[in-house]
Amino acid sequence: MKKLTFVFGLMLFGALASADGFSDVKITVHPAGGDVYMLQGAGGNMGVLATEDGLLLVDDQFEPLAKKIEQAMKGLVDKELKYIVNTHLHDDHTGSNSYFSHKAPIFAHENVRKRLSAGLADKTSTNSHVSLPVVTYKDGVSIFLNNEQIKLTHLPSGHTDGDTIVYFKNANVLHTGDLFFEIGFPYIDLKQGGTVKGYLNNVNYMINTFPDNVTIIPGHGKLTNKKRLKEFATMISDSMKLVSKALSQGKTEAEILTLGVEPHYKKWTWSFINEERWLKTLIADLK
Repeated sequence: MKKLTFVFGLMLFGALASADGFSDVKITVHPAGGDVYMLQGAGGNMGVLATEDGLLLVDDQFEPLAKKIEQAMKGLVDKELKYIVNTHLHDDHTGSNSYFSHKAPIFAHENVRKRLSAGLADKTSTNSHVSLPVVTYKDGVSIFLNNEQIKLTHLPSGHTDGDTIVYFKNANVLHTGDLFFEIGFPYIDLKQGGTVKGYLNNVNYMINTFPDNVTIIPGHGKLTNKKRLKEFATMISDSMKLVSKALSQGKTEAEILTLGVEPHYKKWTWSFINEERWLKTLIADLK
C-alpha cells in the first residue's frame, strides 16, 4: 500500500524517488490568518500554527523535505514542535512522519493508522512503526495550543476513508486536506475507501458548516476561500449528474469519454487528474 501511495506522490509532482529529486524544492510560507500559515513545497499543502507556546504542523510532505520544513517552521517562531496532524494516509502528506514523530505526537483518524500499519507488512515498505500516528480518533478531537482551538473532524468515505479536516477556530482558517483540490479535478482514491458521493457530501459539509469568510488551505492549490470551494462543489455535482445520466442511458465508458465534461469545466484538468481520469473515476464509482 505504501508503495502505491508513494507512486501517487511521484506521479503527482514529478519528483525522483530519491533525496536528490527534492534538492531544488523550496518551502514557501503564506500567511493564512492569525498565527496560522500555509507551507508549500512538493506535496500536499501544509498548515502551521506558530505560537510562543510551540508549533503545530498539519501534514508533512515527503521525508527528504523534513529538515527544510522544520527550518521554515522555525523561521516563523523558534519553538518546539508540539503536535502533528495527518489529514489522511498518502505519502505526500505523511512522508516526513518518521522524522517528526521523534519530536511530537502524530494525530490522525484511526483508519490512517490501520492503513499505514498494513503497509508495514509489505517487505518493500521503507516505513517503520515510528511513522505511525500515536493518537487516533473515530469522529474527531480538539487540540488547544496557546490561545487557539484546533478542531479535528473526520469526514467519512471521501478522498479516502480516513480524511480529517482541521479548523483553527480563532484564526478562522480551515485546512481541508485532499477533500479540496483548488488546483482542479479531485483525486478520489477508490481503493483506499474513497467515494464520489461521499466526497461531494463532505465538500458540502464544509460549505454549510464554516463561516463564509473562512480562509481555506486546500490539499493542493493556492490559499483560497469558500467561493472557490462552492465552484468546486458545483463542478463535482454537475459532473456526477452528467455521468449518471449517461450510464442510465446505457452509454459505454468510451461513449462517455467522447462526450466529455461540460465545456466550461475542461479548464479544471491538470497534470495528475485530467478530464479522462476524472470521468473514469466517476464511471467506476457510479455505475
